Amino acid sequence: MADKPKKTQKLKARLPRGLADRGPAEIAATRAMVEKIREVYERYGFEPVETPAMEYTDALGKFLPDQDRPNEGVFSFQDDDEQWISLRYDLTAPLARYVAERYGTENIVLPYRSYRFGYVYRNEKPGPGRFRQFMQFDADTVGTASGGQSAAAADAEMCMMAADTMEALGIPRGSYRVKVNNRKILDGLMESIGLGGDSHAKRRLTVFRAIDKLDRLGVPGVRQLLGPGRWDGGEPEKGDFTEGAGLADSDIVKVLNIIGGAAEAWISPKPDSSPPTDDETYISGELLFANKGPEYDKGRGEQFYPDQDKLLNMLFDSVRDSKVGVEGVAELRTLLDLCRACGYGSKRIEISSSVVRGLEYYTGPVYEVEVSAIDDNNRPISFGSVGGGGRYDGLVSRFRGEPVPATGFSIGVSRLQALLKTIGMLDTKPEFGPVVVTVFDRDRVADYQKMVAVLRAAKIRAELYLGNPKNMGNQLKYADRRNSPCVIIQGSDEKARGEVQIKDLIEGARAAAAIASNQEWRESRPAQFSCKEDELVARVREVLARHEVKWG
Repeated sequence: MADKPKKTQKLKARLPRGLADRGPAEIAATRAMVEKIREVYERYGFEPVETPAMEYTDALGKFLPDQDRPNEGVFSFQDDDEQWISLRYDLTAPLARYVAERYGTENIVLPYRSYRFGYVYRNEKPGPGRFRQFMQFDADTVGTASGGQSAAAADAEMCMMAADTMEALGIPRGSYRVKVNNRKILDGLMESIGLGGDSHAKRRLTVFRAIDKLDRLGVPGVRQLLGPGRWDGGEPEKGDFTEGAGLADSDIVKVLNIIGGAAEAWISPKPDSSPPTDDETYISGELLFANKGPEYDKGRGEQFYPDQDKLLNMLFDSVRDSKVGVEGVAELRTLLDLCRACGYGSKRIEISSSVVRGLEYYTGPVYEVEVSAIDDNNRPISFGSVGGGGRYDGLVSRFRGEPVPATGFSIGVSRLQALLKTIGMLDTKPEFGPVVVTVFDRDRVADYQKMVAVLRAAKIRAELYLGNPKNMGNQLKYADRRNSPCVIIQGSDEKARGEVQIKDLIEGARAAAAIASNQEWRESRPAQFSCKEDELVARVREVLARHEVKWG
């Protein structure tokens, strides 16, 4: 007996972890967000540039190959000339390469102000809210002054632009905050606990990354990462283990005191003084001192705003013995003064000593945009960072061998879009589909295709039904599922009279909801009317205008 032929195994359709498919509604929402961001960036004088999704791995800076395959954090492959190429991890390192190739030539105007948007790729363990591909939208100024008020102005306008962008995206003032710190202050702190100098660079970075997780892990989690380390599951042998910085208890206390300093820097308005701007955020003493003792009773009935000058003085006292730390406080003070001069107060931009930014190429001011909402008890709920950036004076200089000051800001478009959808601030309704021209008589496809061409020539989205035209009901169901505003119908009788039928699907759905029986619906044929063939465009436009149908 002959062997039965082996059954061909079907390929299983599956999506790799950490990636996501996107439909028309999400794509339309992204496009709308990108256009709003672009408008703000261009208002600030930035112009577009594009760089490829792939770069030589050593150009990415952070991920130099130290093994046979440099796959830690990036997706890489070896080209036929045995050079390693990686998908970009962010949009900043490719810009540094772009500028370095053109620096000092007529092909670039300094300071160079540009924006870019596109997908970036992370070879990391995926999880909730952590994807391997996501979109960012960056703006950078490269070739600024190396110090003083001009350099601070470049950083300050990044913070102000971040605030303006959030409001352009519909996030109201008070629901976001641009938080600013300076890596030099953190470097001064590292010097004070004995971690200054190149020999401690790796351990210092471990401390920075621990501080960067304050919002996610809280003080207990950061304390573990500053000490021996932390198990992801919250207890020994549970989940993955992250090795800590191994700081002494006294140094851990010093670090935690600095990153929590903002909690003590509040002030109540006094009769003989006024807040630095009309844009300050206020909190009631009742809420501020909720967990304090009776000695705070006097202030419970007052309103308080962040005393950012006091916070800067506290930071100065913490790093007064470090030259670089003092320099960082001075830069932060100048940046704050510039923002205040433009009317940006603590309601939009505030000093936060816990902001670190995880990437090690930052060399000065660093900033993050946090979005929050108010719960039913009038308490703020933070949704974490949706963007950030900072000064990176050393990134371009890796290619040049000379200092090239630069500063930039990046919005996590994918993360922000998911967040806005979660809190109901994003319009996720699908766009209207095209006008559908139905096929009543399959022998007259050319006539129907001509109607489609006429509509398209008039800048109206239109398509011909390309399925089996046997059943008109299926064609109307198709148009309805495509969210079409109307359909065009022409049978032999209409053709003989030189007419077409236009069925307004939006109005028809409303009318049908009020009709009790199928017979009544058939007799009334709601929202369906005839017009001459040469009136097709004008009458379709009337339907579109009636329902405010707009595309793109």
